[in-house]
Amino acid sequence: MTRTLKTLTALADADLLGEADDAALRAVAARYAIGVTPALTELMNGADRADPIHRQFIPSAGELITTPEERADPIGDHAHEPVPGLIHRYPDRVLLKIVSVCPVYCRFCFRREMVGPGKETTMSASDLTAALDYIRSNSGIWEVILTGGDPFMLSPARARAITEALEAIEHVKIIRWHTRMPVADPSRITDDYAAAVSSAKKAVYVAVHTNHAKELTAESVASCRRLHRAGITLVSQSVLLRGVNDDFDTMADLMRTLVASGIKPYYLHQLDYAPGTSHFRVPLREAQALVQRLRDELSGLCQPTFVIDIPGGVSKAVASLNDIAPVDDGHKVRGRDGAWRDYD
Repeated sequence: MTRTLKTLTALADADLLGEADDAALRAVAARYAIGVTPALTELMNGADRADPIHRQFIPSAGELITTPEERADPIGDHAHEPVPGLIHRYPDRVLLKIVSVCPVYCRFCFRREMVGPGKETTMSASDLTAALDYIRSNSGIWEVILTGGDPFMLSPARARAITEALEAIEHVKIIRWHTRMPVADPSRITDDYAAAVSSAKKAVYVAVHTNHAKELTAESVASCRRLHRAGITLVSQSVLLRGVNDDFDTMADLMRTLVASGIKPYYLHQLDYAPGTSHFRVPLREAQALVQRLRDELSGLCQPTFVIDIPGGVSKAVASLNDIAPVDDGHKVRGRDGAWRDYD
Protein backbone atom coordinates (compact mmCIF):
# COMPACT_ATOMS: atom_id res chain seq x y z
CA MET A 1 0.00 0.00 0.00
CA THR A 2 3.03 2.34 0.29
CA ARG A 3 2.94 2.93 -3.48
CA THR A 4 -0.67 4.09 -3.45
CA LEU A 5 -1.11 7.50 -5.11
CA LYS A 6 -2.67 9.82 -2.53
CA THR A 7 -2.17 13.38 -3.83
CA LEU A 8 -2.87 15.39 -6.96
CA THR A 9 0.85 15.76 -7.50
CA ALA A 10 1.34 11.99 -7.35
CA LEU A 11 -1.48 11.50 -9.85
CA ALA A 12 0.02 14.10 -12.19
CA ASP A 13 3.48 12.54 -11.91
CA ALA A 14 1.92 9.21 -12.94
CA ASP A 15 0.39 10.91 -16.02
CA LEU A 16 -3.12 10.26 -14.76
CA LEU A 17 -4.29 13.80 -14.20
CA GLY A 18 -2.89 16.39 -16.54
CA GLU A 19 -2.35 19.49 -14.46
CA ALA A 20 -2.11 19.02 -10.69
CA ASP A 21 -2.55 22.71 -9.84
CA ASP A 22 -6.07 23.08 -11.18
CA ALA A 23 -8.01 25.13 -8.61
CA ALA A 24 -11.15 23.00 -8.84
CA LEU A 25 -9.22 19.78 -8.30
CA ARG A 26 -7.43 21.29 -5.33
CA ALA A 27 -10.82 22.05 -3.81
CA VAL A 28 -11.95 18.46 -4.40
CA ALA A 29 -8.75 17.07 -2.86
CA ALA A 30 -9.21 19.29 0.19
CA ARG A 31 -12.63 17.77 0.85
CA TYR A 32 -12.43 14.13 -0.28
CA ALA A 33 -9.73 11.49 0.13
CA ILE A 34 -7.62 10.30 -2.80
CA GLY A 35 -6.18 6.81 -3.10
CA VAL A 36 -5.26 4.79 -6.20
CA THR A 37 -3.29 1.56 -5.86
CA PRO A 38 -0.74 0.30 -8.40
CA ALA A 39 -3.08 -2.53 -9.38
CA LEU A 40 -5.67 -0.01 -10.52
CA THR A 41 -3.19 2.46 -11.98
CA GLU A 42 -2.03 -0.26 -14.34
CA LEU A 43 -5.57 -0.67 -15.66
CA MET A 44 -6.06 2.99 -16.59
CA ASN A 45 -5.62 4.47 -20.02
CA GLY A 46 -3.42 7.33 -18.87
CA ALA A 47 -5.30 10.57 -18.23
CA ASP A 48 -8.26 9.53 -20.39
CA ARG A 49 -11.24 10.65 -18.32
CA ALA A 50 -13.54 8.42 -20.38
CA ASP A 51 -11.68 5.31 -19.23
CA PRO A 52 -14.04 3.42 -16.86
CA ILE A 53 -11.34 2.76 -14.25
CA HIS A 54 -10.00 6.32 -14.41
CA ARG A 55 -13.51 7.68 -14.01
CA GLN A 56 -14.10 5.72 -10.78
CA PHE A 57 -10.96 6.74 -8.91
CA ILE A 58 -9.44 9.99 -10.28
CA PRO A 59 -10.86 13.26 -8.89
CA SER A 60 -12.84 15.53 -11.20
CA ALA A 61 -14.31 19.00 -10.94
CA GLY A 62 -17.82 17.52 -11.07
CA GLU A 63 -17.41 16.53 -7.43
CA LEU A 64 -17.83 20.19 -6.45
CA ILE A 65 -21.43 20.18 -7.70
CA THR A 66 -23.88 19.28 -4.95
CA THR A 67 -27.53 18.89 -5.92
CA PRO A 68 -30.42 19.59 -3.51
CA GLU A 69 -31.22 15.92 -2.89
CA GLU A 70 -27.64 14.96 -1.99
CA ARG A 71 -26.69 14.56 1.66
CA ALA A 72 -23.67 13.67 3.79
CA ASP A 73 -25.36 10.53 5.17
CA PRO A 74 -27.46 9.44 2.19
CA ILE A 75 -28.66 6.08 3.54
CA GLY A 76 -29.22 7.23 7.11
CA ASP A 77 -26.51 5.35 8.99
CA HIS A 78 -26.56 7.74 11.93
CA ALA A 79 -30.29 7.27 12.54
CA HIS A 80 -29.72 3.55 13.20
CA GLU A 81 -26.51 3.62 15.29
CA PRO A 82 -27.31 2.39 18.82
CA VAL A 83 -23.60 2.30 19.73
CA PRO A 84 -20.69 3.94 17.87
CA GLY A 85 -19.73 2.13 14.68
CA LEU A 86 -22.66 -0.33 14.70
CA ILE A 87 -25.68 0.13 12.40
CA HIS A 88 -28.85 -1.83 13.23
CA ARG A 89 -31.31 -1.04 10.43
CA TYR A 90 -32.80 -4.50 9.81
CA PRO A 91 -34.02 -6.87 12.57
CA ASP A 92 -31.73 -9.83 11.83
CA ARG A 93 -28.45 -8.15 10.86
CA VAL A 94 -26.09 -5.37 11.80
CA LEU A 95 -23.26 -3.49 10.11
CA LEU A 96 -19.99 -3.18 12.00
CA LYS A 97 -17.97 -0.26 10.62
CA ILE A 98 -14.66 -1.61 11.86
CA VAL A 99 -12.36 0.77 9.95
CA SER A 100 -12.68 4.19 8.32
CA VAL A 101 -9.97 3.85 5.68
CA CYS A 102 -9.86 2.11 2.29
CA PRO A 103 -7.16 0.89 -0.07
CA VAL A 104 -8.72 3.14 -2.74
CA TYR A 105 -11.28 5.95 -2.65
CA CYS A 106 -14.14 5.74 -5.11
CA ARG A 107 -15.31 9.12 -6.38
CA PHE A 108 -18.96 8.08 -5.88
CA CYS A 109 -18.67 6.59 -2.36
CA PHE A 110 -21.84 6.96 -0.26
CA ARG A 111 -19.71 7.26 2.90
CA ARG A 112 -17.21 9.69 1.38
CA GLU A 113 -17.83 12.24 4.15
CA MET A 114 -16.97 9.62 6.80
CA VAL A 115 -13.87 7.83 5.46
CA GLY A 116 -10.28 8.67 4.62
CA PRO A 117 -7.10 10.01 6.23
CA GLY A 118 -7.75 12.11 9.29
CA LYS A 119 -10.66 9.94 10.37
CA GLU A 120 -10.30 7.37 13.16
CA THR A 121 -8.54 4.55 11.30
CA THR A 122 -9.95 1.64 13.31
CA MET A 123 -12.75 1.24 15.79
CA SER A 124 -11.45 1.91 19.28
CA ALA A 125 -11.15 -0.99 21.71
CA SER A 126 -13.94 0.45 23.88
CA ASP A 127 -16.27 0.97 20.91
CA LEU A 128 -15.59 -2.54 19.63
CA THR A 129 -16.33 -3.97 23.08
CA ALA A 130 -19.60 -2.01 23.19
CA ALA A 131 -20.54 -3.20 19.70
CA LEU A 132 -19.83 -6.85 20.51
CA ASP A 133 -21.76 -6.54 23.78
CA TYR A 134 -24.71 -5.14 21.82
CA ILE A 135 -24.58 -8.09 19.40
CA ARG A 136 -24.37 -10.58 22.28
CA SER A 137 -27.36 -9.03 24.00
CA ASN A 138 -29.59 -9.09 20.92
CA SER A 139 -30.41 -12.70 20.11
CA GLY A 140 -32.25 -11.73 16.92
CA ILE A 141 -28.98 -10.73 15.25
CA TRP A 142 -28.33 -13.58 12.82
CA GLU A 143 -25.78 -11.88 10.55
CA VAL A 144 -22.91 -9.45 11.13
CA ILE A 145 -21.61 -7.45 8.17
CA LEU A 146 -18.06 -6.08 8.46
CA THR A 147 -17.72 -2.84 6.54
CA GLY A 148 -16.17 0.58 6.88
CA GLY A 149 -14.11 1.83 5.13
CA ASP A 150 -12.74 -1.47 3.93
CA PRO A 151 -12.41 -4.13 6.65
CA PHE A 152 -9.71 -5.96 4.67
CA MET A 153 -7.42 -3.07 5.69
CA LEU A 154 -7.19 -4.90 9.02
CA SER A 155 -4.09 -6.96 9.69
CA PRO A 156 -4.57 -10.75 9.54
CA ALA A 157 -4.21 -10.92 13.34
CA ARG A 158 -6.89 -8.29 13.93
CA ALA A 159 -9.22 -9.82 11.33
CA ARG A 160 -8.79 -13.20 13.02
CA ALA A 161 -9.53 -11.73 16.44
CA ILE A 162 -12.81 -10.24 15.19
CA THR A 163 -13.75 -13.50 13.48
CA GLU A 164 -13.13 -15.41 16.70
CA ALA A 165 -15.18 -12.92 18.74
CA LEU A 166 -18.13 -13.39 16.38
CA GLU A 167 -17.66 -17.17 16.31
CA ALA A 168 -18.20 -17.19 20.06
CA ILE A 169 -21.67 -15.64 19.77
CA GLU A 170 -24.08 -18.55 19.36
CA HIS A 171 -26.97 -16.71 17.66
CA VAL A 172 -24.69 -15.16 15.01
CA LYS A 173 -24.68 -17.62 12.12
CA ILE A 174 -23.37 -15.49 9.22
CA ILE A 175 -20.25 -13.34 8.99
CA ARG A 176 -20.10 -11.15 5.90
CA TRP A 177 -17.13 -8.99 4.84
CA HIS A 178 -17.56 -6.15 2.31
CA THR A 179 -14.37 -5.29 0.47
CA ARG A 180 -12.75 -3.73 -2.59
CA MET A 181 -9.41 -5.40 -1.83
CA PRO A 182 -9.49 -8.19 -4.46
CA VAL A 183 -9.66 -5.43 -7.08
CA ALA A 184 -7.58 -2.76 -5.34
CA ASP A 185 -4.66 -4.86 -4.05
CA PRO A 186 -5.14 -8.57 -4.76
CA SER A 187 -1.66 -9.45 -3.47
CA ARG A 188 -2.82 -8.53 0.05
CA ILE A 189 -5.22 -11.49 0.08
CA THR A 190 -2.81 -14.30 0.84
CA ASP A 191 -3.71 -17.79 2.00
CA ASP A 192 -2.99 -16.57 5.53
CA TYR A 193 -5.41 -13.69 5.13
CA ALA A 194 -8.08 -15.99 3.73
CA ALA A 195 -7.62 -18.23 6.76
CA ALA A 196 -7.94 -15.21 9.08
CA VAL A 197 -11.40 -14.31 7.81
CA SER A 198 -12.69 -17.85 7.34
CA SER A 199 -14.48 -19.90 9.98
CA ALA A 200 -15.10 -23.55 10.74
CA LYS A 201 -18.04 -22.57 12.97
CA LYS A 202 -19.96 -19.97 10.95
CA ALA A 203 -20.85 -19.42 7.32
CA VAL A 204 -18.60 -16.68 5.91
CA TYR A 205 -19.40 -14.56 2.88
CA VAL A 206 -17.22 -11.98 1.17
CA ALA A 207 -18.98 -9.35 -0.94
CA VAL A 208 -16.57 -8.03 -3.57
CA HIS A 209 -17.26 -4.51 -4.83
CA THR A 210 -16.49 -4.29 -8.54
CA ASN A 211 -18.08 -2.22 -11.30
CA HIS A 212 -16.33 -3.19 -14.53
CA ALA A 213 -15.01 -6.46 -15.94
CA LYS A 214 -11.65 -4.77 -16.52
CA GLU A 215 -11.15 -4.79 -12.74
CA LEU A 216 -11.30 -8.59 -12.61
CA THR A 217 -7.74 -9.29 -13.70
CA ALA A 218 -6.05 -12.67 -13.42
CA GLU A 219 -4.51 -11.52 -10.12
CA SER A 220 -7.87 -10.32 -8.81
CA VAL A 221 -9.60 -13.58 -9.69
CA ALA A 222 -6.73 -15.57 -8.13
CA SER A 223 -7.19 -13.66 -4.86
CA CYS A 224 -10.89 -14.52 -4.92
CA ARG A 225 -10.10 -18.17 -5.49
CA ARG A 226 -7.86 -18.12 -2.40
CA LEU A 227 -10.87 -16.98 -0.40
CA HIS A 228 -13.00 -19.66 -2.01
CA ARG A 229 -10.49 -22.38 -1.15
CA ALA A 230 -10.74 -21.27 2.49
CA GLY A 231 -14.44 -22.16 2.43
CA ILE A 232 -15.77 -18.64 1.86
CA THR A 233 -18.72 -17.93 -0.43
CA LEU A 234 -18.19 -14.96 -2.77
CA VAL A 235 -20.89 -12.56 -3.91
CA SER A 236 -20.63 -9.20 -5.64
CA GLN A 237 -21.87 -5.68 -5.15
CA SER A 238 -21.82 -3.18 -8.00
CA VAL A 239 -23.02 0.38 -8.49
CA LEU A 240 -24.65 1.56 -11.70
CA LEU A 241 -22.49 4.45 -12.87
CA ARG A 242 -22.81 6.82 -15.82
CA GLY A 243 -19.80 6.43 -18.11
CA VAL A 244 -18.60 3.26 -16.37
CA ASN A 245 -21.12 0.45 -16.77
CA ASP A 246 -24.40 2.01 -17.91
CA ASP A 247 -24.68 0.20 -21.24
CA PHE A 248 -25.90 -3.35 -21.75
CA ASP A 249 -22.73 -4.86 -23.23
CA THR A 250 -20.54 -3.54 -20.41
CA MET A 251 -22.90 -4.64 -17.65
CA ALA A 252 -23.47 -8.04 -19.25
CA ASP A 253 -19.70 -8.53 -19.53
CA LEU A 254 -19.29 -7.66 -15.85
CA MET A 255 -21.98 -10.08 -14.69
CA ARG A 256 -20.72 -12.92 -16.85
CA THR A 257 -17.12 -12.33 -15.79
CA LEU A 258 -18.17 -12.41 -12.13
CA VAL A 259 -19.96 -15.74 -12.55
CA ALA A 260 -17.07 -17.22 -14.52
CA SER A 261 -14.78 -16.16 -11.67
CA GLY A 262 -16.86 -17.98 -9.06
CA ILE A 263 -18.58 -14.83 -7.74
CA LYS A 264 -22.38 -14.73 -7.61
CA PRO A 265 -23.84 -11.31 -8.55
CA TYR A 266 -25.73 -10.10 -5.48
CA TYR A 267 -26.68 -6.42 -5.53
CA LEU A 268 -26.63 -3.82 -8.28
CA HIS A 269 -27.15 -0.46 -6.57
CA GLN A 270 -28.76 2.63 -7.96
CA LEU A 271 -26.33 5.39 -7.01
CA ASP A 272 -26.95 6.88 -3.58
CA TYR A 273 -27.39 10.63 -3.13
CA ALA A 274 -23.89 11.29 -1.81
CA PRO A 275 -22.51 14.82 -2.24
CA GLY A 276 -20.80 15.58 -5.54
CA THR A 277 -21.89 12.44 -7.37
CA SER A 278 -24.58 13.67 -9.76
CA HIS A 279 -22.30 13.22 -12.81
CA PHE A 280 -22.38 9.46 -12.14
CA ARG A 281 -26.16 9.13 -11.76
CA VAL A 282 -28.21 7.12 -14.28
CA PRO A 283 -31.92 8.04 -14.49
CA LEU A 284 -34.05 5.35 -12.89
CA ARG A 285 -36.13 4.52 -15.95
CA GLU A 286 -32.98 4.07 -18.02
CA ALA A 287 -31.52 1.89 -15.28
CA GLN A 288 -34.66 -0.23 -15.10
CA ALA A 289 -34.60 -0.82 -18.85
CA LEU A 290 -30.98 -1.97 -18.63
CA VAL A 291 -31.74 -4.38 -15.78
CA GLN A 292 -34.78 -5.74 -17.62
CA ARG A 293 -32.61 -6.49 -20.65
CA LEU A 294 -30.13 -8.31 -18.42
CA ARG A 295 -33.01 -10.41 -17.16
CA ASP A 296 -34.19 -11.16 -20.71
CA GLU A 297 -30.82 -12.10 -22.18
CA LEU A 298 -28.47 -13.43 -19.47
CA SER A 299 -28.36 -16.64 -17.46
CA GLY A 300 -30.16 -16.62 -14.15
CA LEU A 301 -26.76 -16.94 -12.48
CA CYS A 302 -25.87 -13.50 -13.84
CA GLN A 303 -28.82 -11.64 -12.29
CA PRO A 304 -28.11 -9.19 -9.46
CA THR A 305 -30.96 -7.73 -7.44
CA PHE A 306 -31.33 -4.09 -8.52
CA VAL A 307 -31.92 -1.98 -5.41
CA ILE A 308 -32.28 1.55 -4.14
CA ASP A 309 -31.29 2.46 -0.60
CA ILE A 310 -34.17 4.73 0.33
CA PRO A 311 -32.73 8.08 1.51
CA GLY A 312 -32.94 8.50 5.25
CA GLY A 313 -32.28 4.90 6.13
CA VAL A 314 -35.69 3.25 5.87
CA SER A 315 -34.62 0.17 3.91
CA LYS A 316 -33.67 -1.03 0.46
CA ALA A 317 -36.32 -1.12 -2.28
CA VAL A 318 -36.19 -3.56 -5.18
CA ALA A 319 -36.03 -1.22 -8.18
CA SER A 320 -36.44 -3.54 -11.15
CA LEU A 321 -39.53 -3.49 -13.34
CA ASN A 322 -42.18 -6.09 -12.57
CA ASP A 323 -42.98 -8.87 -15.04
CA ILE A 324 -46.41 -9.41 -13.47
CA ALA A 325 -49.33 -6.98 -13.70
CA PRO A 326 -52.70 -7.46 -11.96
CA VAL A 327 -55.83 -7.23 -14.11
CA ASP A 328 -59.48 -7.58 -13.18
CA ASP A 329 -59.70 -11.33 -13.75
CA GLY A 330 -56.17 -12.38 -12.78
CA HIS A 331 -52.76 -11.31 -13.98
CA LYS A 332 -50.71 -10.70 -17.05
CA VAL A 333 -47.08 -11.83 -17.25
CA ARG A 334 -44.38 -10.40 -19.48
CA GLY A 335 -42.15 -12.70 -21.52
CA ARG A 336 -38.64 -11.98 -22.74
CA ASP A 337 -40.17 -11.18 -26.14
CA GLY A 338 -41.89 -8.19 -24.53
CA ALA A 339 -45.38 -9.56 -24.98
CA TRP A 340 -47.86 -9.68 -22.07
CA ARG A 341 -49.91 -12.85 -21.65
CA ASP A 342 -52.83 -13.81 -19.46
CA TYR A 343 -52.04 -15.84 -16.37
CA ASP A 344 -54.56 -17.59 -14.09
